[in-house]
Amino acid sequence: MTAATATTGLPTLLLPSADGAPRSYRLSAPGEWTRPTAPITSRNVYAAAHVVPRMDAENTPGSPADLDWDATLAYRHELWSYGLGVADAMDTAQRGMGLDWTATRELIRRSAAEAAAVVAERRPELEGKSVRDLVSCGAGTDQLDPAGITPGADGLRAVADAYLEQLAVVEESGAKVILMCSRALARAASTPQDYLDVYGRLLREASRPVVLHWLGTMFDPALAGYWGSEDTAAATATFLDLIRDHAEKVDGVKVSLLDAGHEVELRAQLPAGVRLYTGDDFNYPELIHGDGTHHSDALLGIFAAIYPAASTALQAYDAGDAERGRAILTSTQDLGRQIFAAPTYYYKTGVAFLSWLNGHQSGFQLVGGLHAGRSLPHLVRVFTLADQAGLLLDPELAARRMGALLETGGAA
Repeated sequence: MTAATATTGLPTLLLPSADGAPRSYRLSAPGEWTRPTAPITSRNVYAAAHVVPRMDAENTPGSPADLDWDATLAYRHELWSYGLGVADAMDTAQRGMGLDWTATRELIRRSAAEAAAVVAERRPELEGKSVRDLVSCGAGTDQLDPAGITPGADGLRAVADAYLEQLAVVEESGAKVILMCSRALARAASTPQDYLDVYGRLLREASRPVVLHWLGTMFDPALAGYWGSEDTAAATATFLDLIRDHAEKVDGVKVSLLDAGHEVELRAQLPAGVRLYTGDDFNYPELIHGDGTHHSDALLGIFAAIYPAASTALQAYDAGDAERGRAILTSTQDLGRQIFAAPTYYYKTGVAFLSWLNGHQSGFQLVGGLHAGRSLPHLVRVFTLADQAGLLLDPELAARRMGALLETGGAA
């Protein structure tokens, strides 16, 4: 239940506690976030956005994705209005977890077309930005069934051909290409050289520099042994060999291993001009802030959930107030660690949950029924941490929706 308080005008909500007894919780005011009035320049940043299904669709495991295109694209416009780029058709958008290639292809085309329209508007917060700056899209191999891939030359050829089909779709849209990790390649490849051969072919075929994506097993267990080894140091050596051999075709690398020390070491070894886009949703404040010599740019799923704070922090960096920028990012870190807690591949549930609480979708659902991937206590914790970070932008709406969820779940 909720009730507006006379003293603050903010709602109070009864939330279940660890011992099961309800506790009164008063919501906070939203943070003093600002939309930029000029382009963000201190860091290159993409927020990896989720997709919104039609609420009356068959959103059950195994059903084809059926998207609410108006809500899905409106969310991207919201991110752009805060000066952030959008990473689309990524694992945040449920690639390999409900979003099939048919829907993904349409998502890429629609998002890039919307980005082109935004560029044409010449908004001050995006002045001088290109479509590639506003949207980058994943190219993978998920039109293949990994179970049907056999190790060896035939499997590697099928993987490369599937990649090239998707690379062409992204390039034709005008978006920047992100070469995603491939479950099929992990099955087909037997050696580091297999990875170098497939990726080398893709980079030679790419017409413009791409982002290479290294996704850890905490996000997708099927990627064990990627780059030819389960030893991180050996895999990193292969990864760096690929980048150095094709540096002119590599815009940057997105690393999602949740290992800050590894990322710091890797970014110091990258060739000049190759960016490191952190994918570390646990340690992003320190990595974006940098060590005085290097800093990470960002391509983050958590930024789709904390985008008003992320944008305000980046504006502080642009203004020369790095300590304020880091403090803002740090204030969201506990929320990020909760959303991305193990099992990490269910983090999309938290991103959609905050989208629903903040009114960006009419119901709390995800494609393929993935909204059921987190427990009610987990979501209660996300709710309170988001509130404490100032990221419940309409407290009355958020409290009302949280109360409805608690009642439906039998906890009210």
